Amino acid sequence: MTENKDYKHIIRVVNTDLDGSKAISHALKKIKGVNFMFANMVCHLAKLDHNKKAGDLNDNEVESLNTVLKDPSSTGAPVWMLNRRHDPFTGDDKHLVMGDLKFTQDNDIRRMKKIKAYRGTRHMFGLPARGQRTKSNFRRNKGNVQGVKRKAGKKK
Repeated sequence: MTENKDYKHIIRVVNTDLDGSKAISHALKKIKGVNFMFANMVCHLAKLDHNKKAGDLNDNEVESLNTVLKDPSSTGAPVWMLNRRHDPFTGDDKHLVMGDLKFTQDNDIRRMKKIKAYRGTRHMFGLPARGQRTKSNFRRNKGNVQGVKRKAGKKK
């Protein structure tokens, strides 16, 4: 089997190392904030074959992937595919990946706690925020089950 001399075992896209032996659409899923459908859309917008190995990409193709991932709405991505629509501060539609996603999520939760919104108080107490049942799930002492203890000194 002959190997391409330009083959890279690891490529760097949006500050993430991707495996060069995987197809682009599957390798992109390693980036936090990118799922299978979004990865296919990015490949389509960058005009790349999604079955092509990530290690076979040249520098121009990697750069086009970076530009599409950083601002997909400017390259023609539909608004419903983005993960941050109608940002409360700017009103823009954007797609966040990697550290920006985690930072924004933490800030949103911190803001909800500060204004004492319902979801914020649920986050404060470590309870589910989306209406799940709590009778049997979300128990704090899961594994430290004690049961009924009888009084010391009494024997049957």
